[in-house]
Amino acid sequence: MTRRHAMVDSALGELTLVADDGALTGVYFDKHWYRPAHDGLGRRVEADCDDVLDAARDQVTDYLAGRRTDFDLPLTLRGTEDQRRVWQMLNTIEYGATVTYGALATALADGTTAQQVGQTVGRNPLSIVVPCHRVVSRGGRLTGYAGGLARKQFLLELEEPTDRTAARLF
Repeated sequence: MTRRHAMVDSALGELTLVADDGALTGVYFDKHWYRPAHDGLGRRVEADCDDVLDAARDQVTDYLAGRRTDFDLPLTLRGTEDQRRVWQMLNTIEYGATVTYGALATALADGTTAQQVGQTVGRNPLSIVVPCHRVVSRGGRLTGYAGGLARKQFLLELEEPTDRTAARLF
């Protein structure tokens, strides 16, 4: 197989799912900041005719409906070694938790700054699946989400523990 993509509807608008061989390589929103050029997506296919894209669509749909808290998909993260290191750290952030850009920079322990971590997080090619939305600024402020802050807010609220949601209501 080769690189291919499918366009799928979601609770967050249309998504472009990209796969190469047997792995998911991209999840992009409409108007995504760092979306690859159209010719970098491969041929267009229907998601239900492709095992990887079909599974990705189903799992993202279930996640956005609150029926799933993690993903079980074959993934390939394409980027520099430094980028992949940061993106792999994102997968260690538990569902419903957040971490700051500064905390990730500290954990890298290699002189990477919070701003550099933010730039790398923003270029995560597997939005939603590799949970870059769980990274916030110091003080918990929402900043810089390649799919837009409204989507980041939606994802964080989706994952918010019930007791915190209830506390916000009173």
